[in-house]
Amino acid sequence: MKKNRHDKIIELIARYEVETQEQLAELLRGEGYDVTQATVSRDIRQMKLSKQVTEDGRQKYVYSTADSDVMQDKYVSVLKAGFVKMDVAQNILVIKTVSGMAMALAAAIDAIDMPEIVGCIAGDDTIMMVIKTNEEAIEVMEKFREMLA
Repeated sequence: MKKNRHDKIIELIARYEVETQEQLAELLRGEGYDVTQATVSRDIRQMKLSKQVTEDGRQKYVYSTADSDVMQDKYVSVLKAGFVKMDVAQNILVIKTVSGMAMALAAAIDAIDMPEIVGCIAGDDTIMMVIKTNEEAIEVMEKFREMLA
């Protein structure tokens, strides 16, 4: 069932400019899939979907099967496109993003797979990352600064 749903997601984001999880959930329901926003959120992470800026400046979900070096560059591009600022509070790194981009940036951060990061939670324009130690939080912040430079 999940494989069928993932195939349908690829089809839908290729056919439509899907900007939000809610829009994707509605399209899936229209195709007969009984999904919640939480299910769609998990699917987006598992499929490693990213957001791409469209010609009119909006963002849409895209799926890519490119190799890992190309994907790494895409993840950094997503970070650059949505990043506003960041700050650290002990072992928690908080990243502020362009409105609506936190989930895409969080997915990109997860895909980059830094061992220091325990996990991250994304809202609309804020990501909270738990880092293993206070020292590693500073190191991760510096790594992001280098990526964004």
